[in-house]
Amino acid sequence: MSTDKHHTFLMLQGHPSGFWRRLGTALEAAGHRVIKVNLCAGDWAFWWRKPAINYKGSLADWPVWLRQLLLDQDVTDILYYADRLPYHVSALSVAQSLDIDCWAIEFGYLRPDWLTLEPEGMGINSLFPRDWPAIAALADGQNPPEMEIAHRHSFFQEAFGEVAFNLLMVFGKPFFRTYVSDKYHWPIIDYLSWLRVLALRGRDRRHADALSRQMARPGHSYNLVAMQLQADYQIRASSHYKHLEAFLNEVIVSFAKNATFDRHLVIKLHPLDNGLENWAKRIRRLIQRAGLRDEVHIINGGDLDALIDQSEGVIYVNSTVGLHAIQRDKPSIAMGHAIFDLPGLTHQGGLDSFWTAPEPVDAGFREVFLRALTTIQVKGSFFDRAGQNRAIATIVSRLTAPDATADTATDQASDTASNTAPEKGPALPDDGARKPPRRYHHVRLPR
Repeated sequence: MSTDKHHTFLMLQGHPSGFWRRLGTALEAAGHRVIKVNLCAGDWAFWWRKPAINYKGSLADWPVWLRQLLLDQDVTDILYYADRLPYHVSALSVAQSLDIDCWAIEFGYLRPDWLTLEPEGMGINSLFPRDWPAIAALADGQNPPEMEIAHRHSFFQEAFGEVAFNLLMVFGKPFFRTYVSDKYHWPIIDYLSWLRVLALRGRDRRHADALSRQMARPGHSYNLVAMQLQADYQIRASSHYKHLEAFLNEVIVSFAKNATFDRHLVIKLHPLDNGLENWAKRIRRLIQRAGLRDEVHIINGGDLDALIDQSEGVIYVNSTVGLHAIQRDKPSIAMGHAIFDLPGLTHQGGLDSFWTAPEPVDAGFREVFLRALTTIQVKGSFFDRAGQNRAIATIVSRLTAPDATADTATDQASDTASNTAPEKGPALPDDGARKPPRRYHHVRLPR
């Protein structure tokens, strides 16, 4: 990244809301240059009236075309939402070869009204440190995250932008003929499936509430399984499961072999599940195969906080529900890659031992980790206008801070870690076998 205080930002595909356009406007207002590339009609519509380049070449030609654009325009930073989109994966590779910084702007690890501003990518591609001294160094001087909900939004707000973007992508195909979508389900089928989901929502909520009350009664104990979306890149790219059914099979088989006889298993579907995977049918088959009957329950709804609090522990692939459980002092186990899957935060002894001997949360390390996490989290929202304003102001400040260069940030974090290494901390894994990150961008926040 250039050390000059003026940046040239290349903005690729953004969140399907007005957020991306408003972020671009704010960067320009701060004196920086913004270049926007539209990949599909959805990008074009949500950028609305602002100058942009419409890329109409093939995905195969994209890296060569992009490289030339980056060189011609002296781009210093690339911004994108959905870091595993094929175009963004290629952009990161090209940018690395030119020593240009990439930044992923996504939903937050902290929920609900936090966003992520992270170098290069999230999940398995995150450069967030995994060793205690570096985490403690990032936490130094940072305040605990503000967890009171300040920016709310409705389901309609969230759904409208997503549906509009994808329908524009489908019906605008004649204008962007070569665009390659990464959608797991064709949008038309996806949205039609919601007619049944919405029609049954009242019934599902009543069932979830009834089961929650039943499990809360004395003498009942259960573990909670937090499902994710099969279409989510956190499953497709940040876990070893090709399909979530394999995850469920592993959990149910282990439960049948190792859980106490009085233990129940409550499987909570993701609130945005479209029903196309037919989890009820899949889970019934797995239950029968494992020799179980009435011990396993499926719910589509319910109060997540209450379900976590009343459970004996939470199982997930890499859902942010895990971080939520950690904050509520509840044992949990991550079956995929998660940046918070660390000794002192999650169970490290394997699934079979989790049912009877879950490792507790280390409250001291949790506090340090959460403060460190705020360096890549931004309070705000993609939807709520006040939340947009708050997030955009913070993002612009961090991206354009004088010490936001990759080399300076790496040196600062390394120096601080060596000088402030704590006397004790949880036994974090030796990541010697893990390839060290090319760089870690860290913007020191004001104390």
